[in-house]
Amino acid sequence: MRILGIDPGSTKMGFAILKEEGGSLSALTYGTTSIKEKELPEKLRAVREQLLKIIKTNKPDLVGVEQLFFAKNKKTAIEVAHARGVIVLTILEQGIPLLEFTPAQVKIAVTNYGASNKQAVLKMVCAILKIPDFKGDDNAADALAVGITAAYHRQY
Repeated sequence: MRILGIDPGSTKMGFAILKEEGGSLSALTYGTTSIKEKELPEKLRAVREQLLKIIKTNKPDLVGVEQLFFAKNKKTAIEVAHARGVIVLTILEQGIPLLEFTPAQVKIAVTNYGASNKQAVLKMVCAILKIPDFKGDDNAADALAVGITAAYHRQY
């Protein structure tokens, strides 16, 4: 089974493709897409196009998406909410099962503590997926954690 984990964003979107086989998880690929467009409608189109490319290339069987958390910057929060809506709609249009998780649910699944910091999450992600030398940013790390959470919560 291939699982796509997504950390939504309007300027960067973290993604990770995990493979679950025989109860073992591994990372096939992970990274961050950059959205360079300036206006919101163009950003949303770019998010959709990049996500469709990831789906077409990797053919996931399940997708996990992180829900929004409280943001201090309202403009950024609104843009990320729009991007997340485009992501959810795109996944549903592709007919791929979708699971959504709060940041606390992701942290609990990965570290067993809902208030873990980013370093603790990254450390456990690398341990679970046996990644000796993580080469990515926070968005990619979060996407890996979302993918792990989706793998743990999927219906058998």
